Amino acid sequence: MHTRPAARSRLAHPPSGTHLLKGLVAVLVLTLLWDLSGLDLSVLQAFGTPEGFPWRHHWLLEQVLHDGLRQVALGFYMLLGLWLLWPQNWPGPAIDRRERLAVVVLVALSLLAVNLVKVHSLTSCPWDLQAFGGAASYVSHWNFQDTDGGPGRCFPGGHASSALAFLPLCLPWLLPPRAVQRQAAPGWRWLLVLLLAGALAGAAQTLRGAHPPSHTFWTLLTCASVSLAGWLGVRPWLAGNAGQAVAASP
Repeated sequence: MHTRPAARSRLAHPPSGTHLLKGLVAVLVLTLLWDLSGLDLSVLQAFGTPEGFPWRHHWLLEQVLHDGLRQVALGFYMLLGLWLLWPQNWPGPAIDRRERLAVVVLVALSLLAVNLVKVHSLTSCPWDLQAFGGAASYVSHWNFQDTDGGPGRCFPGGHASSALAFLPLCLPWLLPPRAVQRQAAPGWRWLLVLLLAGALAGAAQTLRGAHPPSHTFWTLLTCASVSLAGWLGVRPWLAGNAGQAVAASP
């Protein structure tokens, strides 16, 4: 009878940095267990054939959930730039300009981190593997020395970062500066929306044969790690600015 009000109360209060770090470690452990399970190939074999992936060019997966989502992400990043420059507290509750700047920079750094790993990755996409009509042999993405005979540059999932790179948007509410009191609920809502969008993007790429599920999990870890580490790093700077604002207020 009393569980729902209690749950709402917990969601209303921001978690600590320690709690968020524990959540990140839990995701890391689950991702490593997935890697060790070998389920990537099992999932790919459920959707791929020796002739390739039948849904690779499906209009919904390719044109909507791949090309369309990428355009939406670009437009949303431009909106974040407008949010940064906007002189008013828009949208919603007051978010200091320093916090907005940190969000925009961390989104860019998350995208950069994913792409830097991809550029140096020796792992080819599933549709390049011999098992699915390609020329490459399967080599674990943990093997940093041996190539698989394919083009590589397919780890982690770049398309999932179109959503997951925006995880810093949660942090002004989930981990506000120490001098700021702010409801956490908007941050939890952003987190849920971004995780669902990232999962949808990753699932679409798996169905198309572009990435196994583990690539999406590692994209999540990369973006979340960059976001949280960067935010914790600048949080004292944000707190100092918040303290000056409090001192200046009548």
